Amino acid sequence: MTTRNTPPADKDTMPWWKYKMVWLVIGGPLTVVVASFVTLGLAIHYPDPVLETTAAVTDAAHLPAMQGRNHAATGGVK
Repeated sequence: MTTRNTPPADKDTMPWWKYKMVWLVIGGPLTVVVASFVTLGLAIHYPDPVLETTAAVTDAAHLPAMQGRNHAATGGVK
């Protein structure tokens, strides 16, 4: 006799973490989340330095790119 709280005898009663398919489904996204936090930590710990436009740029063709990069890096308003 089965009640609502007990599973039927013919069902598999292994815990969820013992199924290999569960780890395949969880493992991929979990790896991506861990890798994104590692990337974030590296980006915070080793930021790109702001380059001076007069010292680093000698060619007038590169000046707009340097101004845009420095504007994005400092958040300055022009």
